[in-house]
Amino acid sequence: MTGALDLDSYAGHLIRRAEQVHTALWNRFVSDTVTSQQFAVLNALRAHPGVDQRTVAGLVSLDRSTAHLIVTRLTERGYVGQERDEDDRRRTLLTLTAAGRTLHASLVPAAEKINAELLAAFPAQEHPGALRVLGRLARLEPKEAAEPS
Repeated sequence: MTGALDLDSYAGHLIRRAEQVHTALWNRFVSDTVTSQQFAVLNALRAHPGVDQRTVAGLVSLDRSTAHLIVTRLTERGYVGQERDEDDRRRTLLTLTAAGRTLHASLVPAAEKINAELLAAFPAQEHPGALRVLGRLARLEPKEAAEPS
């Protein structure tokens, strides 16, 4: 019979726990009504106004159906405006409304604060390395992640 695993030595468990910490910090210090995924969409539209939903999904690493739900919710709340692309009527271009820009601006300082708090778990000289490792994990494609090395 196999004994219990020490989950503190398993990357997936630690990533899940780190996400729980991030979510708790987000809800407490940033917003309990705007999720970090919704903020990511707002942020992408702030940086890239006039892109379509598929592009936004790619920019923030969301599947298209989740991106659609988030864009719909943000549009219903008056934070995102939608306009048909004159060159390709099949595409809808997205921009932040004035309310969306105001909301984004109000959330940025708190988002920066919790980012700093999360990185504070590491000595300052290790921040670039920690972000490099997290970025490497975040960029794994599901197929690559499933293949044994």
